Amino acid sequence: MEIPDQTYVNGGTQSMQATQHASPQPDPFSILQTAFGFWSSKVLLTAVQFGVFAKLGGRRLSGAELGAELALHPRGISDFFDALVAMGFLDREGDGPSAKYFNTPAGALYLDDASPLYVGGWLVMLNDRLFKFWHDLPEALRTGKPQNEVKHGQKGMFEELYAELPRLEQFMGAMTGLSRINFEAFAAKFDFSKFKTLCDVGGATGLLSIEVAKRHPHLRCTSFDLPPVEPIALKHIAAAGLHDRIGTASGDFFKDPLPKADIITMGMILHDWNLEKKMHLIRSAYDSLPPGGALVAIEALIDDARRENTFGLLMSLNMLIEFGDAFDYTGADFRGWCSAVGFRRFEVMHLAGASSAAIAYK
Repeated sequence: MEIPDQTYVNGGTQSMQATQHASPQPDPFSILQTAFGFWSSKVLLTAVQFGVFAKLGGRRLSGAELGAELALHPRGISDFFDALVAMGFLDREGDGPSAKYFNTPAGALYLDDASPLYVGGWLVMLNDRLFKFWHDLPEALRTGKPQNEVKHGQKGMFEELYAELPRLEQFMGAMTGLSRINFEAFAAKFDFSKFKTLCDVGGATGLLSIEVAKRHPHLRCTSFDLPPVEPIALKHIAAAGLHDRIGTASGDFFKDPLPKADIITMGMILHDWNLEKKMHLIRSAYDSLPPGGALVAIEALIDDARRENTFGLLMSLNMLIEFGDAFDYTGADFRGWCSAVGFRRFEVMHLAGASSAAIAYK
C-alpha cells in the first residue's frame, strides 16, 4: 500500500482548519451601492428640478394625477415615484394605480421651495452644473485644472453671476438653505458673551449676521461683500427687521482691509481659494481683530486624520473641479496657517452634518 505524503496530509489539514476559521467573505454591496450611486442621485436631482415636492405640497395625489401635473410620460411614472418612496424622499398610501403619494416630513421641510428651510437650491445647482462637470474628474486629477465653464471658454461661475443682479440674487437665495442649518448651529453653540461686534466676510444675503443677531441682541453685526451684493443683503436684513443692528459694508476682500470687529466670520469662503489667497484672508482678519478677537471659518472641515469626513473630502475634489488650485482643509491645517500669522488659541466646534467651525483667537 502506498504511504500517503505526510506533508500533503498536514498541509491539507492545516488548509481545512484555516478555512474553517477564516473571516467571512467581504460583502460587495457597499462597492456596488457607491458605483451605482449616480442613479439615485439623478432621480432625486430630477425630482427637485421637476418640482415634485413643491407640486405635492400638503396634498396626496395618485401617480397619474401627479404625473399629469408634471407632464410626465406614463411609462416612467410609477418607477420614478416609487423609487423616491424606496429611497425615503416620498411616502405612499396604498398600492397600485389608486395609491396616493405625499411628502415625507423631511421632504416637506427641505425640498418644497415654499419652506424657509428649503435646500433644493443646492440640488438645482448640482443638477444644472456640477453633475456634468464631475464627468471630467479624471482629467482634473491628471491636470489639476478646473473642469467647469472656464474649460469651455465661458466665464467662470462667480464672474457670470456677478454680471447680472437678478440672477445673482436668485442664486444667493437658493443657496441659503444649507448655510442656514450651519449658521443657526453656530449662533446657538458659540459663546458670544465676551464680544460686541461681528463682521461676516463674504456675507452674501446677510444670513449669518441675521441668525446671530436674532439670538444675541447685544451684538452689532456687519455683512461684508462685493458692491453688487449690498442691495441684496440690505433687502434681506430689512425683511428680518434687523436693520438697526445689522449694517453692510462693501469691498473686495483681496484688495481692501476688512471692517474692524471683535469676531470675523467666513462661511464657506476659505475653501474657494488656493493657499496663497487663504493666507491673505487670514492675515487680513488678524489685522482687523482686537486682542482676544476671534476668526471663525465655517466649512465642511476635513477630520485631521483624513479618514472620516467623506463629504469634506469630496467637497475638496469639487473645488478642484470648480477652481483647480482651491481646496478644503483640516482643523490642523487651519491652526497651522493661523499660528503663522500670530493667532494663539484654537478650537474646532462641530455644527451640523459634515460641517464645523474652525476658530482662532488673537
